[in-house]
Amino acid sequence: MDEKPKVDLRAIEMLVLDVDGVLTDGRIITHADGSESKCFHVLDGHGIRLWQRAGLKVAWLSGRHSLATIRRAEELQVPYVLQDCHDKLPALQKLLEEAGVPAQKVAYVGDDLMDLPVIRYVGLGVAVANAVDEVRARADHVTARRGGEGAVREIIEHILKGAGRWQSLMERYEV
Repeated sequence: MDEKPKVDLRAIEMLVLDVDGVLTDGRIITHADGSESKCFHVLDGHGIRLWQRAGLKVAWLSGRHSLATIRRAEELQVPYVLQDCHDKLPALQKLLEEAGVPAQKVAYVGDDLMDLPVIRYVGLGVAVANAVDEVRARADHVTARRGGEGAVREIIEHILKGAGRWQSLMERYEV
């Protein structure tokens, strides 16, 4: 397999996130009426807001359809939410064309086998700590935190700090 060149974190313009297993811990609670519940971590939500405040783009790309995902994306004002994407690479390619972002300027975070083609395609492919072995082995970066437990916030901080954007975002918090 050809090695990808190390990405300059300052070049990353867009963060694309898998949902189940990345923004959540992967568990889905199905209620008797057919509705479902998922747990999203508030640290990840605030991290997404920081990312947007830095003027960067964010998208969610999920293999499943879920009203809970739509609701959380609306709360965070995520402009691109693609669901029912069983073949994620063509969906991502269409998204990037629409958003006007080249693949090498994208970071993608995933956890399972269906994320592998995307992780290998983008500039920075990221696996959460509890991703399957094959994904962790092929990712450019593996988080210390598990999906649904602040892994998204961790990678956002990693990219923003590496790009020199973090400190200006902290000024509003008097840090």
